[in-house]
Amino acid sequence: QVQLVESGGGLVQAGGSLRLSCAASGRTFSSYAMGWFRQAPGKEREFVAVISWSAGTTYYADSVKGRFTISRDNAKDTVYLQMNGLKPEDTAVYYCAQDRTPNKMGYNIDDFDPWGQGTQVTVSS
Repeated sequence: QVQLVESGGGLVQAGGSLRLSCAASGRTFSSYAMGWFRQAPGKEREFVAVISWSAGTTYYADSVKGRFTISRDNAKDTVYLQMNGLKPEDTAVYYCAQDRTPNKMGYNIDDFDPWGQGTQVTVSS
């Protein structure tokens, strides 16, 4: 059974930085693309970033491009999201997720399963 556990969330002032981590267990991590998504109160869950299984390809939502960086360490079965220049509108619960299919990189919520439990990021103005 695959488990994803996020950490690193917290409260930060606008302009600050946070680094989220997501540790995976249960299947061959290096064969699956990994994604980060977020859900703000009263809003639908939205795509943030995705990284391919080999870390050779990344893709970002326009709202975070140039501020956030997704990376992974396949030796540690962990994916990261470095968030710089945080804005109040980045406040949300952040979730990591694993693509359903090995060696494939999806972008839609339905492309991903399983999901982590989420970690809260709050950016104050």
